[in-house]
Amino acid sequence: MNLELFLARKIYAEGGDRRRVSQPAIQIATAGVAIGLAVMIVSVSVILGFKHTIRDKVVGFGSHIQVANFLTLQTSEQHPIAINDSMKNAILGIEGVAHAERFVLKQGILKTDNDFLGIVFKGIAEEYDTTFLHKHMVEGSIPQFSAVKSSNNILISNTIAKQLLLKTGDKIFAYFIDQGGVRARRFTIAGIYETNLAQYDRSLCLTDLYTARKLNGWEPDQVSGAEVLVKDFEQLDQVAARFVETVNRKQDRNGETFSSRTIRELNPQIFSWLNLLDLNVWIILALMTAVAGVTMISGLLIIILERTQMIGILKALGARNQSIRRTFLWFAVFIIGRGLLIGNIIGIGLVILQDQLGLVKLNPTTYYVSTVPAELNLPIVLALNLATLLISVFMLIAPSYLVAHIHPAKSMRYE
Repeated sequence: MNLELFLARKIYAEGGDRRRVSQPAIQIATAGVAIGLAVMIVSVSVILGFKHTIRDKVVGFGSHIQVANFLTLQTSEQHPIAINDSMKNAILGIEGVAHAERFVLKQGILKTDNDFLGIVFKGIAEEYDTTFLHKHMVEGSIPQFSAVKSSNNILISNTIAKQLLLKTGDKIFAYFIDQGGVRARRFTIAGIYETNLAQYDRSLCLTDLYTARKLNGWEPDQVSGAEVLVKDFEQLDQVAARFVETVNRKQDRNGETFSSRTIRELNPQIFSWLNLLDLNVWIILALMTAVAGVTMISGLLIIILERTQMIGILKALGARNQSIRRTFLWFAVFIIGRGLLIGNIIGIGLVILQDQLGLVKLNPTTYYVSTVPAELNLPIVLALNLATLLISVFMLIAPSYLVAHIHPAKSMRYE
């Protein structure tokens, strides 16, 4: 058996029971590692959950890549682009693309007897992926929107419903102003959704693509653009580069130029804000690792000083400084291991409780979510455990050299 490992086990087994000084030191060091790891697991899980939740909401409204008229993407005005079956097949044929759907935007005004509100109608058709909407429906249902006929149904947000005092099944007039004058349409509210993304909930209504296209006065194949979902968000930039080569700068039958932008380019403020959260995580990781390392250093120094006689005897029997140092480093690994076990139980337990029960609430107006999102990522948890262990042991290498200054003759008289 390895002598250093054997001695470390004996010291660890006896330290908590027989040593009045080392017992609190071991407990404090263990607690420092456990608390540090638990905080790191919770912090990383919350940041991951928050980033992915907000990202999925933004993507739910805007997709991963948007293909539209070059003028539309450069200005705030809507310019039509003709997307025929050939262009749609070309988009779907690009490597990494999972889904593509057309849409048409039209600005208008919703008016009740007592109030009115400027909104944006988004026309969608049968190909539209409604998975995101189903997750955020408050009441009512999602109608079967069409590209060839009008159902006169709309989906509105809960924010709009509260502002205009509307509910599912209500009839409401919408007014559209363009060069031809003012036109009115009567719609039925089929459902109400809520995403807590204010910039969308305040102004977006969903209706038939056919209706929005007719209100714009466009031809049957003209739309505002196409929204594209990719198979892997991590490969978004690579897929976007393929769009630049395949789609961008091509022209439709009217001479309008195709262009594309990623969701990061369409919403730079939100994604820049989400990227800033990574800095907070690194700061927390650094602080918690420092806490764990400092408590381990103090604990190890106490144990070494308390075991001065043992060190002197080992040296008198011929043990080298390097061997004694390894013994105390193994001892530290036992303490760190116990701390990691406790930290994992606490950290993972808190993340699971928050994910399942949503115990910690947030103001959705400020944070876009009503509860703190927590996403447990096991590879990252394992990486945190390994990093904490390695960094803590590395920080203990220098303090372990204290054994070299202990002389056998003096230490065996040490009380």
